Amino acid sequence: MTLSDIPLADKPANTLEIKPHKGLKHSNFPWWLVALILLIGFTFYLVLSGGNFRDAFFFIKEGLSVTILTTLAAFSIALLLGLVTSLGRISSNPFARNIATFYVELIRGIPVLVLIFFIALVGVPSLVDALGKLADSLGAWGAPLRGLRNDSIPMQARAIIALSITFGAYLSETFRAGIQSVPKGQMEAARSQGMSHGQAMRHIILPQAFRNILPAIGNEFISLLKDSSLVSVLAVRDITQLARLYSGRTFQFRESYLTLSVLYLSITLVLSSLVKYIEKRSRRDQH
Repeated sequence: MTLSDIPLADKPANTLEIKPHKGLKHSNFPWWLVALILLIGFTFYLVLSGGNFRDAFFFIKEGLSVTILTTLAAFSIALLLGLVTSLGRISSNPFARNIATFYVELIRGIPVLVLIFFIALVGVPSLVDALGKLADSLGAWGAPLRGLRNDSIPMQARAIIALSITFGAYLSETFRAGIQSVPKGQMEAARSQGMSHGQAMRHIILPQAFRNILPAIGNEFISLLKDSSLVSVLAVRDITQLARLYSGRTFQFRESYLTLSVLYLSITLVLSSLVKYIEKRSRRDQH
């Protein structure tokens, strides 16, 4: 018998019947989301109404393809680099572990903007010079490398390299946390079934780790998308660079940067909703 089964007259005098407060439903309502949608809707209303906002939008949106391509390419490389680095971080080989740790701590200790400048303007030219010297030492075998020149590598490619190296370090920590979240008994059980360490990692550990860190990977993708705006310092014609060019030419700073901000906000809001949906699905599947 529960308290609700007791007749009202028989209930203790000091027992209070708690009723849900009507205002609780309103307090849980996502008013912040409504405010963001209203802001986005108002900005696109200004765009559709014509005038300066329309001109700014159609000029800036031409850089969307560059922003998306840069983000996808850099994130794909960063995923592979992060996975390899995370395996080095947990490796029993001291050489691999120290190299991976050096890379992660080096990248995490330098601001992203500084890394973009250094990798694009110092690292890539130095690599091209080194490959040129290697081609000379290889004789006829180095013919494919002799045509490689510093000015033949576009700034967008350098930006992708810089972002992938930067976010590869951050993703490696995400992968490492995911791998270490899998119980050690999983590896022991796999090895007892005759699997090698590599087979157990590939077929047992990594699939579970990837499922655990999928929301975190989604958040890193959103962070990379936003930080891709930094490639505008290399004159890469993404939406940020085009907004700078438009505002500098027309002095319409309000139209340019409000449009730019709402474009980023719209994309990240959709991606954040997708990440939350994936997180809920993964939790549901685990239970």
